[in-house]
Amino acid sequence: MEQAFHAERIFDGAVWHRDAALLVKAGRVAAILPSAAAPAGERVADWLVPGLIDLQVNGGGGVLFNNDPTPEGIATICAAHARFGTTATMVTLITDRPDVTARAIAAAEAAPRTPGFLGLHLEGPHLSQARKGTHDPALIRPMAPADLARLAGAARSLPFLICTIAPEAVTPAQVAALAEAGAVVSLGHTDCSAETAMAHAAAGARMVTHLFNAMSQLQHRAPGLVGAALDDGRLHAGLIADGFHVADAALRVALRGKQGPGQMFLVSDAMSTIGTDLGGFTLNGRQIFRRGGRLTLADGTLAGADIALIDAVRHCHMALGLPLERALALATAAPAAAMGIVDRGHLRPGAAADFLALTPGVEVAATWIAGVRA
Repeated sequence: MEQAFHAERIFDGAVWHRDAALLVKAGRVAAILPSAAAPAGERVADWLVPGLIDLQVNGGGGVLFNNDPTPEGIATICAAHARFGTTATMVTLITDRPDVTARAIAAAEAAPRTPGFLGLHLEGPHLSQARKGTHDPALIRPMAPADLARLAGAARSLPFLICTIAPEAVTPAQVAALAEAGAVVSLGHTDCSAETAMAHAAAGARMVTHLFNAMSQLQHRAPGLVGAALDDGRLHAGLIADGFHVADAALRVALRGKQGPGQMFLVSDAMSTIGTDLGGFTLNGRQIFRRGGRLTLADGTLAGADIALIDAVRHCHMALGLPLERALALATAAPAAAMGIVDRGHLRPGAAADFLALTPGVEVAATWIAGVRA
């Protein structure tokens, strides 16, 4: 059965179509036609744009994945973010015990048909103590052969797997083995040099986790991971644009200065607070406080972000002054490219019918996943 969604404006990921209709068949985009030439269907009051793709989501709807690494936890997190326009979610496990990691992998393997679930992002535990951020230092450790075997197996069984690792804890040979198994290796929580980062990129790493945060910074004689991420076209890099994690001037510099073909993309780094009025939560037995739009440990260390991905899009458009099309691309086409996904992040024929109704104020009015309203 073919569905038609009529709107004043439809953004297909490249151009706007005015007074148009999005045709959907069997969960895929069939065409975008002028409204007058399309079948009757649902009239959407707001603009239609591609669904958002978030590659780093720790929680939502009151659930932190570390505290509920189950298929039900995944479903709750994805449903919470779908309310805010995210139609493809990489549910993320922060550094935890090996048994929790095993449960997270098993949950992800059991949840491939969950609406909005794209795959699993394992952020740690193979990180640098020097750049641990909010990760529990007692749980950070080098990658052992058993870890590599488990992750390689998960990469083969899951639709998508991201592994955030630090070169201090993972060798180039281990990176190569993960990449060969199908994992997307991302560099993060590291104090490594630019040269070391590039060596890991040569071994198969192709992403950088939340640029600027918890990593070696750009200096004129020591470019660090920030410099490598901006200068090395093999690397895509995520940004948290919430007004707290990265200054607006640094966001602008990164967006202007990234060497391609690797791209910058937005992530939420969202925690369990999204879609709730929770005042805080626990992570690895430590209390996280929610105050003034920030999530922090007791010592003030940022502990994830209190935003959905649409909030980052809005920040880039309204605070940074990016054209709306560019801000949307940072949360749609760019993360799709980072993952090597060709049928998401746009609304051209053949794409997954994942889209949202967007108001002129960059608020989400409704979300559809595979043509079904979330």
